[in-house]
Parts: sequence; structure tokens; C-alpha cells
Amino acid sequence: MFTNVNKRVIYTFLSFVIIFLGTLLAIQYAKGNFRLTNDGLLKGAGLLAANSSPTGAEVFVNGKLVTATDDTLYLEPGRYDIEIQRDGYTPWKKQMEIKAELVSHTNAALYPTAPSLSRLTFSGVQNISPSPDGQKILYYTASQSAQKKNGLYVLEMGNNLPISLDRGPRQIAEDVPSLNLATAQFIWAPDSSQVMVITKDKEMLLPVNTTSDLRALTDVSFQRKQLLSEWESEIYLKERQYLGEFPPEMVQIATQSAKNVYLSPDKKRMLYTATQAATIPENLLVALPAPDSTPQERRLSPGTIYVYDREEDKNFKVAAEPFKAKTPGKQLLSTDLFTTQTLDYASSPSAFMRLQASDSAQTVKLFNQYYTSLYAETLQWFPDSRHLFFVQDSAVKIVEFDGSNAISLYSGPFERNFVYPWPDGSRLLIETSFSPDAPPNLYAIELK
Repeated sequence: MFTNVNKRVIYTFLSFVIIFLGTLLAIQYAKGNFRLTNDGLLKGAGLLAANSSPTGAEVFVNGKLVTATDDTLYLEPGRYDIEIQRDGYTPWKKQMEIKAELVSHTNAALYPTAPSLSRLTFSGVQNISPSPDGQKILYYTASQSAQKKNGLYVLEMGNNLPISLDRGPRQIAEDVPSLNLATAQFIWAPDSSQVMVITKDKEMLLPVNTTSDLRALTDVSFQRKQLLSEWESEIYLKERQYLGEFPPEMVQIATQSAKNVYLSPDKKRMLYTATQAATIPENLLVALPAPDSTPQERRLSPGTIYVYDREEDKNFKVAAEPFKAKTPGKQLLSTDLFTTQTLDYASSPSAFMRLQASDSAQTVKLFNQYYTSLYAETLQWFPDSRHLFFVQDSAVKIVEFDGSNAISLYSGPFERNFVYPWPDGSRLLIETSFSPDAPPNLYAIELK
């Protein structure tokens, strides 16, 4: 006969067993095991996190409507055709591999099929120049009715609030006809706080957070080489810092076998155009448990554009080089990363590649190409670091960084030499005019 003490021991033991088994079952259930479906008990399921922006879109799996975003589906391991649709938006499609006990995310960005346009400037724009941090647009206007309102303006893009006349572009310098600002050249400081204005008769260092009198600014033409050298050194140090997060094999390709190398805004991916045939070794980094299932390409062909993802150690072919660009393209400064020599960067001006050229026009071009791929005849990073956009066949298009889901965003009139993203990805800026008698202005393609 059991005593009260023995009964308590047995009850305690059984309670621990039940809790232990319940915990194991809960863990397996969370992993997708032991799911009851129409086909019976599903073991070893994988999880599909069907998420989208905006939410509330329909989710199709192998052509069947199964749920709406945002939701999690439990599926047998295998490859599935996933499609996400919402009225008024371009569908998102992708073949995804579902692995047992792992979560795969769609991260589907849906874009409106007929985006609206918002006018951001009203008196014409010329000589447009975006800042290196992507937060400002500098331009010149000469169409104002009042002469004092003509000159250089800055459009701040720090948030996604609607642009109004009250907080529109801000004038930072009044026009000086003798300087011919319509043909002036601009070189931004790396920190985007000031810009070097180069004209035929005068070179000035112009702050962009205040209003300045160009006639009162000091001519810096005799200091230009020194100033630009300081900016190059700052650029070089940042470049080394960012490249240091990538595998050495990819840094070597970026600095010796590629051009137009641009890191994504979050510095986790590298857009580049191969200039030589090469092969990226396998397993440079520890693989993530549920990586992107889009096929990658580690054998590089010259003239092809790729994206390398350092988090997943995957290299994706995005496109062939557009327009068969004949320009040399952007080159990184850190070509010394694989040298066997000990270099003194402080005393040797040739210790790393320079952006300064023999003439000012080429110098301006090299700085501009370095700061943004807008000037490099290649794709541009979208602010979410997951998409790239480009101009093709008289349309603005966007594609995921792995080369999938290429769609057209806008196909109306615009100047193809200027398409630029708003910092939060809510809009794309274009330069256009809807009347032959009106000067071109900046418009926003509203994406959200």
C-alpha cells in the first residue's frame, strides 16, 4: 500500500514526465512537426512566412489560394511556386525551397501598377547633383520671376512627409550671372555638409545648411588639390572599413577584377560588374540555415552584373552590362589591400588609388561615379538594400537583388539621365516636363 509520501513522489515524477513530454511536443510542433492536414499527420514540415508590404495580399501556393499575408504556412519540404497578389499592385512571384523545420520568408515588396506623381519643384531644375548620403538634391534654377530667387537650391529628403510649398526646396545661394552656374561642376564633400562649386572664373566651397553669397566666398582653386586629397583619404578609410566585412576573396575580386562596385545601403551586399573571368570559391562563410533558394552563379563572366550577399555567401547574376557601357566605370580606392608592401599612407600620395585626374571635368566625373551609380551606367541600389532599379526601354524598372521579380514601375515621360530614390524607399525622383514650353522639374513617383 502506498503511503502519502510515496504518492507525492509518484505524482511529482509523473508531473515532470508530462511537462517534459509536453515541452518536447511543443518544440516539435513549433518546428512544423505533427501537423494535422487533409492528408493526415504531417511530419518534418517546413515553415513559409508569407509576409508582404503592404500586408493583406492573397497568397497562392502552386496556383492555389491558401491564405493572406501576413501568415505562416506549414508545408512539406520541397520547391513551391509562390505568388502574392493584391488589387492595384504588381504580383510577386518566386519559386522557393522549403526545408524541414526551417523558416523561409517571402519578404514580398508590392508596387502599385499605376503610381501617382507628385511635383516637388515648380520653377525648373538644371545641373542636378545628389549628395553622397542620399539625403539631399542640389540643383540650379534660372526660371524664377524674381531675379533674387534664381540660383542654387537644396531639396532635403530626410523623411517621407508630403512636400509642401512651406518646406520645399531651400535656396542656398543667389544666382551670379558671371559665374554661369548652369554649367558649373559640383563635387560633394564625403560627409555631404558642403559642396565644391567649380566655375570657369572661380572655385568655391559652399556649405549646404545655410545661405551664402557666392561673391563673398573665397576662391579655393589653389587649395583644391589639398582639399580633394583630404576627401579621398576619408573615402578610402571608410571603404576599407566596409570592405573589411566581406571575405578576402570577394574583396580581391572587387578591387582587381571588377568595376562599378557599390555596396548596398546596409553594407551587406555588393553590386559589381565583372571585368575578368573568375570563380568565387565555395563556402567562404558559414551558411545560413534557410538561405535564398534562387540559383546563384559563382563563375563570373566579363561584362555581367552580379550581387554578392555576404550574409548568405551567395552570388547572384542580375543582368548583362546595360547599354554596352564604354566608360571605364567606378574603381575602388583600396587596390592596396592585397599588396605585399608596407605602405605609408600619410606620406605617400600614391599609396592608394585617387579620384583626382588631370583635368577638373574628369575629376568631377570620378567623384560623382564613386558616390552614386546614377553616373556609372549600371543599376542603382534601392534604400531597402533588397532591390535594384534601372532604366530600360524608356521605363523605370525594379528587380530583387537576386535577379528575380523584375517589373516596370513607371513608363511615362522622364529624362533617363536622372532617376533617384527617396531615402526611405517611398518614392523615386525623376526629372520631366509635361509641356514643351515648360522647363523640366523634379517629380516623385509615389510607391507607397
